[in-house]
Amino acid sequence: MLKILTVIGARPQIIKAAALSRAIRTHFHDSLREIILHTGQHYDNNMSGVFFHELGIPEPDHNLNVGSGTHGKQTAAMIAGIEDALIHEKPDYLILYGDTNSTLAGAVAGAKLHIPVVHIEAGLRSFNKYMPEEINRITCDHASTLLFSPTMTGFNNLKREGFRADTAPPHTIDNPKIYHCGDIMYDNSLYFAGIARERSGILEKYELEPGKFILGTIHRDNNTDNPQRLTSIFRGIIRIAEESRLPVILPLHPRTSGVLTGHTGNDTYDALTKHALIRITEPVPFLDMIMLEKNAKMIMTDSGGVQKEAYFFRKPCIILRRETEWKEIVEQEAGILTDADENKIIHAFRELSTRSEETTFPPIFGDGRAAEFICTELIRNKT
Repeated sequence: MLKILTVIGARPQIIKAAALSRAIRTHFHDSLREIILHTGQHYDNNMSGVFFHELGIPEPDHNLNVGSGTHGKQTAAMIAGIEDALIHEKPDYLILYGDTNSTLAGAVAGAKLHIPVVHIEAGLRSFNKYMPEEINRITCDHASTLLFSPTMTGFNNLKREGFRADTAPPHTIDNPKIYHCGDIMYDNSLYFAGIARERSGILEKYELEPGKFILGTIHRDNNTDNPQRLTSIFRGIIRIAEESRLPVILPLHPRTSGVLTGHTGNDTYDALTKHALIRITEPVPFLDMIMLEKNAKMIMTDSGGVQKEAYFFRKPCIILRRETEWKEIVEQEAGILTDADENKIIHAFRELSTRSEETTFPPIFGDGRAAEFICTELIRNKT
């Protein structure tokens, strides 16, 4: 039986790990044994802990409890902790997700110990190296042995960076294998949508009617830590609420909530928090988020994951960033990049309001069985 060690640390990684854990439990329990290491990069219970129970993920075998900190201090602590766990567990594979500091730390630790790194969500590029996530993605890809890309765009990005699509086994860090496999988050969205409908009461709690509200999320540090950008986004949200006369629900990331009062100015803060149509909440559990995404009229976000989930549920999306690693969403005219520009946000809202019925949302993220494909390839590569 093969042993894999999965590193998670941020809320999106916990959600993604649910798909692989479920596939192992359902189809591959005789072939794969999973050890879970939680770095503690997100340590708020709403952002992390509650997910294990809600998504049916086993409790972590290792928890580093790293918490917040500068990029260097946080990543260094993670590398040390992951290294200790790898030496103790001696896994056949190290599984990493996405583009966080946990991903970067795992790539460095695994590669240095000559443990094959498996990167899920490989090949994604924003082509903006000022984003910490872009550095993490590139570094992890080039330290990996097996690279699973959710889209053809990501697969082609890897080929442009020198990865070959036709490598023969055995695969190693010097002879990596790249795959186009579909998106495991699409697996999750299909699986959890029905469960969310049965368990979630979020619509009733906030008196939201399906198709008659707007969902917004903001968490990236270049937005939340920049008073001018954050103020511009919030002004755009206020204008959308007033123009649409629809409720806008904002589950605020702790980063955003923490700087709201001090960085946006009293006028904007008061207008936002006292607006009759704007409902600010704490971060919501995953099943509640699924219900909000599935029932919103439109979604606005700076999150890569929420962009995709908007697409999965066929919702037009205002992307509060200069660029996106999910270029297919923009190419399909299902999303519009606005950066943190108040006027561009309003223009995108108007454009998407008229465009949404014409958007076809073709199946660019796979068939909902990416996790099974990944498990099969892990086993095949070792036989």
